[in-house]
Amino acid sequence: MFLSELYRYPVKSGRAQGLQASAVGCLGLQGDRRWMVVEEENGRFLTQRAWPQLGRIEAHDDDNGQLLLQAPGQAPLRVAVPPADEALRGVTIWRDTLRVPDAGDAAAGWLSALLGKAVRLVHCPEQRARYLPNGYGFNSDRAAFPDGFPLLLIGQGSLDELSRRIGRPMEMLRFRPNLVVQGAEPFAEDGWKRIRIGSLEFRVLKPSVRCIFTTIDPATGERSADREPMATLKTFREKEGDVLFGQNLAVDGSGRLDVGMQVEVLE
Repeated sequence: MFLSELYRYPVKSGRAQGLQASAVGCLGLQGDRRWMVVEEENGRFLTQRAWPQLGRIEAHDDDNGQLLLQAPGQAPLRVAVPPADEALRGVTIWRDTLRVPDAGDAAAGWLSALLGKAVRLVHCPEQRARYLPNGYGFNSDRAAFPDGFPLLLIGQGSLDELSRRIGRPMEMLRFRPNLVVQGAEPFAEDGWKRIRIGSLEFRVLKPSVRCIFTTIDPATGERSADREPMATLKTFREKEGDVLFGQNLAVDGSGRLDVGMQVEVLE
């Protein structure tokens, strides 16, 4: 088995950025979901579930460490990383509330024009990251702005089996993984507890619960008229009302991942 794909999502619900290599630390892949769009009025987070326009945002770190934002019909904008303890804004992501720095009026204006709604862009410095959901991971584990966990792994074999059952290929990016593993049997990752990739060890914490987000085409932003892949997943991947696909991970220590690295199941 080997690591076949690496992805990060600099802005939560923005476009994926494919990588050949990445530094990895307690918050997952370097730069992954460290930025988030929130409602200006109440600080509540926005995602493609209700705002598919977010999927048009391409975000990259430029050579000066700034965030470069691009979207169709918008002039590119560079956003400096705000100081960790200044311009703090209260935000809500699911059941978590936290105070994180606001990225300023230029970024807010750019995103508000794109969405047609008054929004702000916020950043999550490491020292302000969230704890994981109760009952999962260690006290030292943290997450920035993913839904709950720092890393998501999916086996290519699992996607291939799902596509076979649906009768047409499904895009991996519908499921927004960080790590894709090639060479395992379909859904083999369900039985893993600890794995090693390169010199890094990862703990498999819980299955990923999927939602309507997966029915959005990552290239066009349009929803599947037939509600795939959720319709098929519900026929064989539903447990106690939750539809499961992929596994959430936490990493021990820090290091580097490269596409092509061997994946070893330790437990």
